[in-house]
Amino acid sequence: MARLHDKYKNEVVPQLMDKLGIKNRLAAPKLEKIVVNMGVGEAAHDAKILDEAVSGLSLIVGQKPIKTFAKKAVAGFKIRAGVPVGCKVTLRGRMMYEFFDRLVNVALARVRDFRGLSTKAFDGRGNYNLGITEQIIFPEIDYDKFQKTRGMDIAITTSTNSDEQAFELLRLMGMPFKK
Repeated sequence: MARLHDKYKNEVVPQLMDKLGIKNRLAAPKLEKIVVNMGVGEAAHDAKILDEAVSGLSLIVGQKPIKTFAKKAVAGFKIRAGVPVGCKVTLRGRMMYEFFDRLVNVALARVRDFRGLSTKAFDGRGNYNLGITEQIIFPEIDYDKFQKTRGMDIAITTSTNSDEQAFELLRLMGMPFKK
């Protein structure tokens, strides 16, 4: 079992039950999934760029991502429908907790001029979204092996519909929010 999952079961759930007034352990909010998305618009013209992005994302999350394709043709970006334009991966269970642990404890600490994550990035349904501009904040990425640094979007889905409960869950799990 992942280290963060043990912390969730033994420390976070009792604190959430006290703070939120929940009587049943199973009613406490929990992480359901984490979706990591990397958009690579230049891949429409060169397939090697997408392969490089897929290999970088698989190094970061430890799971092979799927390629995403354009749904519509956009003439301004010179993209046709059905052309690969990115990759994404959905993490659940042990892999999700391990990725969240590395994100919170290692990667976010390596962000330049980091002052905490915004508390306004909740979507109104208890989910949190954040964007990372450089993939090199993860220690698994060797800077010399990649031609270009790419960003990624991370969507953290929780089992609650309340932003306040989701904020409390993520704060207790170690997410560094702004004061």
